[in-house]
Amino acid sequence: MILRRLALFLVLLAAATQPLRAAEVTVVETVTEEVIVEPTGSERFVGPLQVQAPRGIAAFGPFRVLDATRAALVDVTDSASPAQFAAMVKAYPGISLIEMIECPGTEDDRANLRLGRMIRARGIATLVPAGGSVRSGGVELFLAGARRIADPAAEFAVHSWADEEGREARDYPADAPENRAYLDYYRDMGMAPAQAQAFYAMTNSVPFSDAKWLSGAEMARWVSLN
Repeated sequence: MILRRLALFLVLLAAATQPLRAAEVTVVETVTEEVIVEPTGSERFVGPLQVQAPRGIAAFGPFRVLDATRAALVDVTDSASPAQFAAMVKAYPGISLIEMIECPGTEDDRANLRLGRMIRARGIATLVPAGGSVRSGGVELFLAGARRIADPAAEFAVHSWADEEGREARDYPADAPENRAYLDYYRDMGMAPAQAQAFYAMTNSVPFSDAKWLSGAEMARWVSLN
């Protein structure tokens, strides 16, 4: 099992002090969710589990439907998220954009990668507005966008994964299945092999217990944006 969660209070405090600056979002509710560690899958997220959810016309797990063509992602994903996404696009088939407002990461890495592939398969674009925050496993979902848009003032955070025994990506051979799963995903998201390798190395340049913070402008140096 791969674990990719940050628990250091300094990291949490750093994330918590970042204001939600997306002017177009109307805050109407505050949701606090307790993390329940499941025996399958994995979890990795950065930041406190308190999210401010924008007004929407419907909710499907961490997704809020903003209108007939737009949804917002406002919380951690988990094992139920692929089914929740499928239900959302069945009910609102015109959704073509996911606004990533507050995305701390995931409680289930395998489900998160499935969700990313579902987003890509439907040709949905991903947008991180000014003040939006995409961290840890949320970054894989941003990469899933058929078009990726990030305001220069958007916020991203990446870090290495670790397994149950504390081993991180660098402790495994480069071609180990644990590493190939991410490289294969990045290539499926449109990255050339060399780009996938470079991006993966960057995400693993900081340990599991830390985070590398990037602005939208800095992310554009690693990932093709539209």
